[in-house]
Amino acid sequence: MRPELPPIHDIWVYLSGSPLFALVLTLGAYALGLAIYERTHKHPLANPVLIALVLVASVLSWADMPYATYFEGAQFVHFLLGTATVSLAIPIYKGWASLKGRLGILFMAMLAGGLTSIGVAVGVLKLMGGDQALMRGMVAKSVTAPIAMGIAERIHASPTLTAVFAVTTGVLGAMLGRFVFNALGVTAWWQRGFALGVASHGIGTSRAFSVHPVAGTYASLGMGLHGVVSAVVLPIAMNALG
Repeated sequence: MRPELPPIHDIWVYLSGSPLFALVLTLGAYALGLAIYERTHKHPLANPVLIALVLVASVLSWADMPYATYFEGAQFVHFLLGTATVSLAIPIYKGWASLKGRLGILFMAMLAGGLTSIGVAVGVLKLMGGDQALMRGMVAKSVTAPIAMGIAERIHASPTLTAVFAVTTGVLGAMLGRFVFNALGVTAWWQRGFALGVASHGIGTSRAFSVHPVAGTYASLGMGLHGVVSAVVLPIAMNALG
């Protein structure tokens, strides 16, 4: 006599509570987003990270899965964020010869871009009556997520909220950057790439690599330089201001 199978609801409860489910969901959502991105000939509006975010959020909402349970399984991907950021030193090393004559102007552009990013975000929040916690999160979100979360802890902001702001900034920049550059008449790949790296962090850098290797190299430099300087300066500045 064949054993009776458990109800489908019990199977789903078991699967949704397993850490493996969160990992498979994360990787599967991104794989689907990447397939759509490739099918649309890498159109910026079909950003694979945005597609994956929508899919994961929809499944978590439908399954009523707590974020803590999801993160327990997806934390391996979170761990890889730091290693992926460090690995961007490789294209910088390979393109170092073309970077040496431009470091001064690139550093000034990074400072201007970083200050503008913080100033606009915090200024808009002040006009809208935002609280101090949101403003501190906006200050830290200006760099790539792994570094932003570390900065957030040192300036007493929410690392989770800061990560959300940083990822949102990256997705929007990767989606809209091409249209902004075209409207401004910016055509040089090194200029487009560096601006995208400073403004849109890892997601923007990934977008830059997908369209041109020179853009990717300069985006890596912009993201890395911005992250290092911000990690040192922002905590000191914010703690001094109180």
